[in-house]
Amino acid sequence: MSRYLAHVQQDEQAQWQEHSLESHLRDVAVLAADFAKHFNSESWATLAGLWHDLGKYRPAFQSYIKQASGYDPEAHMEQGKGRVDHSTAGALHALEYNPQAGRFLAYLIAGHHAGLPDWSSNTGGQAALAVRIDAGRGKGYLDEALSADIPEDILHPQVKLGAIPGGSDGLHLWLRLLFSCLVDADFLDTEAFMDTEKSSARGHEWNIAELKACFDAYMLELSKGCKDTVVNRCRAEILHDCRTAAVGEPGIYTLTVPTGGGKTLSAMAFALAHAQQFNKQRVIVAIPYTSIIEQTAEQYRKVFGDAVLEHHSNLDPDQAQKENARSRLAAENWDSPIVVTTNVQLLESLFATRTSRCRKLHHLVNAVIVLDEAQLLPPEFLQPVLDVLRLLTEHYGVTLVLSTATQPSLGSVKDPFGKTTLRGLDAKQEIIRDVDSLFERLNRVSVTIPKDLNQRRCWEEIAAEVKNYEQVLVIVNSRRDARALHALMPVGTVHLSAQMCGEHRSQTIRQIKQALSAGKPIRVVSTQLVEAGVDLDFPVVYRALAGLDSIAQAAGRCNREGLLQQGQVVVFVPPKSPAQGLLLYGEQATRSIWHAGESDPLSHHLFTPYFRQYFSQEDADKHQIMPLLTKNARQGIVEFRTAAQRFALIEETGQSLLVPFDNKAEVLIQRLKYEGSQRYLLRQLQRYSVTVYEQAFHQLRLLDVVRELQPGIWAVHDPTAYDSVLGLLNAEDISCIRPEDFNV
Repeated sequence: MSRYLAHVQQDEQAQWQEHSLESHLRDVAVLAADFAKHFNSESWATLAGLWHDLGKYRPAFQSYIKQASGYDPEAHMEQGKGRVDHSTAGALHALEYNPQAGRFLAYLIAGHHAGLPDWSSNTGGQAALAVRIDAGRGKGYLDEALSADIPEDILHPQVKLGAIPGGSDGLHLWLRLLFSCLVDADFLDTEAFMDTEKSSARGHEWNIAELKACFDAYMLELSKGCKDTVVNRCRAEILHDCRTAAVGEPGIYTLTVPTGGGKTLSAMAFALAHAQQFNKQRVIVAIPYTSIIEQTAEQYRKVFGDAVLEHHSNLDPDQAQKENARSRLAAENWDSPIVVTTNVQLLESLFATRTSRCRKLHHLVNAVIVLDEAQLLPPEFLQPVLDVLRLLTEHYGVTLVLSTATQPSLGSVKDPFGKTTLRGLDAKQEIIRDVDSLFERLNRVSVTIPKDLNQRRCWEEIAAEVKNYEQVLVIVNSRRDARALHALMPVGTVHLSAQMCGEHRSQTIRQIKQALSAGKPIRVVSTQLVEAGVDLDFPVVYRALAGLDSIAQAAGRCNREGLLQQGQVVVFVPPKSPAQGLLLYGEQATRSIWHAGESDPLSHHLFTPYFRQYFSQEDADKHQIMPLLTKNARQGIVEFRTAAQRFALIEETGQSLLVPFDNKAEVLIQRLKYEGSQRYLLRQLQRYSVTVYEQAFHQLRLLDVVRELQPGIWAVHDPTAYDSVLGLLNAEDISCIRPEDFNV
């Protein structure tokens, strides 16, 4: 048996296989350094790798692992009951090695299983790094480890530490990226020993040039079937502009294209050409809505096949109450050349502390990131988001593309006294050569707005009006509004909302497209989920008053292909405004802009003043995240965990529920119940989930229509609670139709 063990397991012949601690430390150091070389921090990663498991030299740990004859494969991952602290000793050694640099390394080493900690006990309590360091020193953890025969080149390697990219203001991101290098290297090296089959399945080398060739061939074939229309000529020009601009230097780009201009494919054309030109590692496309991520990923998958990784936040195993080996394996590390993910997944990971959320971050370095529908950045988190995006572009080789039809104003803002009130993204380049001309040529609709923006209309009046159209789309601001209007419409009217699971929505959208293509009557009432990435083409669209960007997106579902001389878009004032939040901010900003009297209510020139007002209605760092990360960074004090808790783009007031939409969903739910949180099951079940607010979830629990299948994973077990048209019913609807309520 090796003298010091990192891990141990029994093979199929019940023979013990030992993973040498010395080998593990050296191999993790090499792999972490290889990851970190892309941002010139390999020396730091080397030290973190060599020392991360130094505490495993402690006699207590060696006794534990050698005596565990029934060995638990999660022993190296968690420090639950019976576990031995094996991370604090390495953090203590780093501090003795170099008190200043050692503090930076201590965050990584002490947190490589539990996650990046706060430094201060004022915010982090007993889990704070300062507290752990003092406790570990008092208990003699390092002295116990050093009593072992540790090679000198592990304890005192000859390395020269490099500078910190971005200085003290960028310390938090640099440490998080280093942390990503360490934990991914640790996982991969451990996996190579514990699960050789899984490890051997990794490592496919993708060639950006080959992917670009596939894409170019696909686009050439696509163009052969296109009719010679104004819209298609504009799309060809947009594609050409994207390819031409791709030779520009890495940095921040804007891609300002009207709805229906083919941004999804053209943005990829820029990204691949730019990646090939500047040797970028991968393309990451972030999309604001989970409702459209599947179709975008599927579109790319037609071109690139298995080179596309699709990563949702729905049913992310990281949201489970407690991490374990299985949930960690289910989290992706984004080692793929094309990643399609959500804004929430991308941005929250950039402020995360958990190992499973941070593990993928080093794969952002030297990437092209396309931020689709960039106008949907959250106002109350705008400053932290802009700060981290700027750091990525300035110090980590990232090229950022802000892609949208309604380009927001994200530059720096100063008050009348010259003080900067928003640190923005100032050095931007527009990809499209003549934006004004493009918008003029792609103007395919006439827009009617109310003469009096304060005059509200009832749903009965709206329903009576839209009944007169055989093909019409009505977009409203909430699920409740969609239900109210749909109830007043003729039988056969289609309903679309997030009360429907992804598979249900996809099937419904296909049916809508088929009806439109065949010229059949089709009336649809929908929430705003159709406004981004859903290429519907109605002759008439009604839109409830909302943010100017939402109304412009709604107009993009009207006469999308330009086959009519003019489509018709009607904006109406609904019975009630949104109670609060972003929808209300958008409506108020639209009212203000339209009162100015611009002749074209959707002129793209209106979006600069619109977004300036929209974003100004909320403190850009409402939760005071950046002070936690930067205020005392010069002293090496960063409150990682508190900042991560505050950076919640979607407040934890909702619950994702699996729904029995069809037979496949029912089978998968039953398998999940008995087989546990298997990765392949969770991936398939993402198509069958609906997120409800906490109050609605509580009401459904009281009715006993939902049950917990696995920790943190709930499912609707009563099939009558899911309607084939409306999706998941509200508690009041279910309580009205339950059989036990009738006396028979």
